[in-house]
Amino acid sequence: MIIFGTKSYLYQLAIVTLVCGNCGNPAAHSLRKKVTKFSLFFVPLFPIATSYQTQCTFCGTEHKVPKEQADGLLAHGAGNQGGHGGHGHGIQGAPGQQQSGPGGGPSHGNSPYT
Repeated sequence: MIIFGTKSYLYQLAIVTLVCGNCGNPAAHSLRKKVTKFSLFFVPLFPIATSYQTQCTFCGTEHKVPKEQADGLLAHGAGNQGGHGGHGHGIQGAPGQQQSGPGGGPSHGNSPYT
């Protein structure tokens, strides 16, 4: 007995800000890649189909996009990060600005809270 079939994998490629074609709101859209693979004995062997789609985070509508447009959106999304690498941004004071310690006054390093 030979057991075969397909399995789909969904990869999130980027988050880009677009105007939704359904609700008309400028919202974040998730750019996703769906890969369907042929499997034999529950082991995925090779891809048989690939498609790209965007999903609006405001209304949830999904739109299929061609590969060329997905590549353009991916390049556009990478260009908007501005060298930050997509990591969290800490809160920092401006240069020359004195930051306060736990009691509201200036921090001198001898606080029992450090």
